[in-house]
Amino acid sequence: MLDYITWAANPDIISSPITVRWYGLMFAIGFIIGYEIVARIFKHEGAPERWLGILLIYVVIATIVGARLGHVFFYEWDVYSQNPIRILYIWEGGLASHGGTIAIIIAIILYSIFVTKRSPLWTFDRLVIAIALVGGLIRLGNLFNSEIFGTATTLPWGFMFVRSREWHMLYEGQAVHPTQIYEALCYFALFGLLMWMYWKKNAEERPGLIFGVFMIGIFLPRFLIEFIKNDQVAREATMSLNIGQQLSIPFILLGVGLIIYAMMRPKVHLTFPNRFADEKVTTKRR
Repeated sequence: MLDYITWAANPDIISSPITVRWYGLMFAIGFIIGYEIVARIFKHEGAPERWLGILLIYVVIATIVGARLGHVFFYEWDVYSQNPIRILYIWEGGLASHGGTIAIIIAIILYSIFVTKRSPLWTFDRLVIAIALVGGLIRLGNLFNSEIFGTATTLPWGFMFVRSREWHMLYEGQAVHPTQIYEALCYFALFGLLMWMYWKKNAEERPGLIFGVFMIGIFLPRFLIEFIKNDQVAREATMSLNIGQQLSIPFILLGVGLIIYAMMRPKVHLTFPNRFADEKVTTKRR
């Protein structure tokens, strides 16, 4: 039986002539698979195919800009305010999922107003299925980066992140919780649940239900795992609930509210033509 796991994975897949990192690959894989999942859903419900490309642009921009600004304003504004140009230095690290979530919510509201002309809940209920998968893959990227790990543990699956300067400074010789894996497993399980809800239980007929389950399924595990996660910034050491937990509470409450709203309203009847709205229907001649 193992006492701990030594994690020495190289965060770089390719180092020369260009650098390709596992984190970036996980991010890209998530968006590619996520796009295919949403495309299948849109086709299943007869939505226009052109909506897909526009949605991808909205989500990619919102994710990157929102996650970066979330880290800047929620965690290290005191640092970045002294040298604002560093906000653009994304390669230095520093992305916050709560900021990305807020930006995506804003982006989907705008997308619904200018593109689909439908309720934002229609897009949210379909998009978040893919986002759950992307979230799990991004946490695996954090694992390859040996970052965002937890506190010391004696559990047999504890990790020693020997490539991490932070681990050497704080926990030299001690195994720590691989909280990246904990979160990734929660998000992959949520992805499976949401796929089941959509494809097997037609939960999309209750607008807001899938979105509400997603909010709880993402942010409740995040809230709980934060108790064994390392502080991301120094000032969290004096907090009873850290920044990530404080930011998670409104999203959890939003999820509860969405589920109540969805279950109190009658089901919406949907048709499933299994073709994009702008595809021509071909008939065979006899």
